[in-house]
Amino acid sequence: MHRHSYRGRKFRREKDQRNALVRGLVCSLFEYQSITTTLARAKEIRPIAERMITRARKGGLANRRLLISRLNDIYIANLLMDKIAPQLKRDSGYLKIERAGFRRGDNTEMATISFVDYIDLDESQSAQQPATKPAQKEEA
Repeated sequence: MHRHSYRGRKFRREKDQRNALVRGLVCSLFEYQSITTTLARAKEIRPIAERMITRARKGGLANRRLLISRLNDIYIANLLMDKIAPQLKRDSGYLKIERAGFRRGDNTEMATISFVDYIDLDESQSAQQPATKPAQKEEA
């Protein structure tokens, strides 16, 4: 028997557990902008996350609802649509995978997956703060 037309890694998990693992990794990636995981997991989530970023860049209510259903987290979906996607100026290749050595316990190769460009999530907070400092009181 050969493995033609079989896509994706199984990670020794059932389908629902595997989907939950991938969903959790993608949510963590969008929340923290960088995660360290095994190389196989990083390679598995990169195309999924990049497709979600492309949908978020297109915008629209239908894409927002689709992201909410895929991520299962409204906060992360809104973060992706409103703050992360507008800052990305490239058409594809939003993520990079860098090898990060080997895990001590079982010698599994580790990798860090992160955004290629810098993402500033505090831009809304910095826009709300006044640009000038308040005047200091003069001492008498």
